[in-house]
Amino acid sequence: MTIPLSCAAPGDRADEADKSTKGPIRQANEALILAGAERVFARAGFGGATMAAIAEASGLPKANLHYYFGSKKALYRVVLARILADWLLPAHGITLEADPRQAIEHYIRAKMALSAQRPDASRVFANELLHGAPVLGELLATELSPMVREKAAVIQGWVEAGRMAPVDGTHLFFTIWSATQTYADFEVQISAVLGTPSLAPEAHARATEHVVSLVLRGCGLL
Repeated sequence: MTIPLSCAAPGDRADEADKSTKGPIRQANEALILAGAERVFARAGFGGATMAAIAEASGLPKANLHYYFGSKKALYRVVLARILADWLLPAHGITLEADPRQAIEHYIRAKMALSAQRPDASRVFANELLHGAPVLGELLATELSPMVREKAAVIQGWVEAGRMAPVDGTHLFFTIWSATQTYADFEVQISAVLGTPSLAPEAHARATEHVVSLVLRGCGLL
């Protein structure tokens, strides 16, 4: 996991430069705290979340949270940065030399897998955006925006080379994000329509194939 340095504030103690000095116990504790924080922030939002609730969710004393992350706001910032870093990683395969169908399909499948494996991450991210991205705003400008511009240029290169149908690369990313993240953000709505208490693995697999097929066909890659 890579936490963008631009997210780290004094007292966060979670930037990449510090990571190399962490022992296995500290790394394990921080992982438990981040996972617990993700769950609590997803359900209570930043305002409703407490360090006590996060400590209970992580199974660690509250003092550990303050020791490793300093404050609730610092912890929240690291949670958001971790989510964004994990979401950006699958896009690294979108390069001019790559096969368009394989690269785009891999990206979609990775995003769908993240929605299935860490739905709370998507909900924390969505809630932050719905509130105007007061904490995430800088990372959107410095991490997400440059990545999208770079990868949209790759897609435009594929289009100009006749390797895929003409599409707007930037809006293709918006389409993929909305199609994949909805299975986490609006799982309750989808489950209600499907008549199930939650989205079962079989239903998520079916959804993944649908999204992959729909996007690839729209890109002229099927």
